[in-house]
Amino acid sequence: MAKRGVGFWLLQGPGWLLFAYLVYAQGIPAFDYELGVAMGTQESAEQITEVGTSFWYGFAFADALLYIPLLAAGLIGLWMNRSWGRVLTAAALGITIYWPIIVLAAAVKARDAEGWHLDESGYWVVLPLTALWALWGLGWVISRRDAD
Repeated sequence: MAKRGVGFWLLQGPGWLLFAYLVYAQGIPAFDYELGVAMGTQESAEQITEVGTSFWYGFAFADALLYIPLLAAGLIGLWMNRSWGRVLTAAALGITIYWPIIVLAAAVKARDAEGWHLDESGYWVVLPLTALWALWGLGWVISRRDAD
């Protein structure tokens, strides 16, 4: 098994934290969006309109169906030092770069929309950091040649 350096842990640690957060914040609302609103992980229609909640629900559903299992499988595969783990992790990290950009772009575009009252401040902290971590992680995963 290859030596596990700092890069491995900088990917695994935050990756599993992201996984746990996604299960809680996106997985549960994928089955009951209003429960997500009550838990504080999703915005209500009063904040972001019915169209906004549909958009946010779409992300939660896609995360539960594809992204959460993909991220977990990739991280497990990396832990096992398998080439398929690198491939799945790279796919998950690509999504992790892509979705913060979509969410921020949508939030900015919707600022002046009637019924849209979203406090973006937290989004502007967490989402760019998430995308930057994923971009770094994607570069790290691509540069690995020590699996299988």
